[in-house]
Amino acid sequence: MRPDQWQRRGSFHNLNGFQLFVVDEGEQDQDTILLIHGFPTASWDWHRIWPTLRQQYRLVTMDMLGFGFSDKPAAHRYAIHEQADLFEALVRELGLTRFHVLAHDYGDTVAQELLARQNAGQGAGEWLSVCFLNGGLFPETHRALLTQKLLLSPLGPLLNKLSNKRSFDRAMSKVFGPATKPDAQELADYWSLVMHNNGKHIFHNLITYMRDRRQHRERWVAAIRDAKIPVALINGSADPVSGAHMVARFRELELPLTYLAELPEIGHYPQMEAADQVADRYLEFMHQVLDAEKRLLPES
Repeated sequence: MRPDQWQRRGSFHNLNGFQLFVVDEGEQDQDTILLIHGFPTASWDWHRIWPTLRQQYRLVTMDMLGFGFSDKPAAHRYAIHEQADLFEALVRELGLTRFHVLAHDYGDTVAQELLARQNAGQGAGEWLSVCFLNGGLFPETHRALLTQKLLLSPLGPLLNKLSNKRSFDRAMSKVFGPATKPDAQELADYWSLVMHNNGKHIFHNLITYMRDRRQHRERWVAAIRDAKIPVALINGSADPVSGAHMVARFRELELPLTYLAELPEIGHYPQMEAADQVADRYLEFMHQVLDAEKRLLPES
C-alpha cells in the first residue's frame, strides 16, 4: 500500500488545536488495538500488519504531531509528553474505554509515558496490554546513528538544510536487516512522508526526544517495572540501534515480561521487514492475554 492510499483510509481530527491524521477501522464492539508509530516516519509503518490484525480487532492509529500527514509546526518544542497528551485526547474523542497498545521506536517512548500515567491511575481509558517493538526503551543502550547525534547537536539546523533524499536513504537502510533492506520504492515512500507539509525543516526539532529519554529515564523505566498489565517485546535482533543488546538490557533490569519474540536477521522495522512473523507473534501474545483474562473470570 502506498502512502497516498493509506491517507485515503483516514481522516483529520482537531486535537488540542492541531490537525492530526487518524485511521480508525473496525466495529465499536470489537477489542481495540492502539498503534503508535516511530521516528521519522508515520502510521503508514503499520500497513503491512494491518490486514492480519484487522481480521480480529478494531485498529486505531495516528500520525503524531510533526509526522506524516499531520500538522508540522516549525516554531514548536516537540516533546514526548505532548505526544502522549495528544494520544489521550484521541482516546477521549473516540470514546475508547479498554484497549491494547502496540508501539514502535519513538512510539515506545510515548507508550512508556502513557503507561506511567496508567500505573498512577491518571491515564485516559484502561490499557489491557502493551507490546513494544524495537525502540530506545533505555537511553543507556540506545545506539543512535551519527546523523541523529548531529541533528541533536548545535549543528542540527545546518545539517538539516544540507540533508537530502540520498543521505536519508543511506541512514534508513543502515537500520534494516542485511537481507530485508528497503527497495527504492519503499525509500521513496518514506521520504514522501517526511517531506509532506514541508516536514524536513523540523527534523532537528523532532530529534529532541533523545534528550527527553535521558531526562525522564527513571520514570519511563519504572513505567515498565510497575506495569499492572501484560508486557510483550518483539525485537529485530539485527537492529544496530535497539536490537539484541536492548533485549539483553531488558533482562538485566529484570523487568516484567509476559512474552518475548526475537527475530534473527531482522532490523529496526520488524513490522515492515517481517510483517507475517510480527503479526503471528503479536497474535500469539494476544491469545495469551485473552486466555489469562478468561482464567480470572468467575465460574458460572
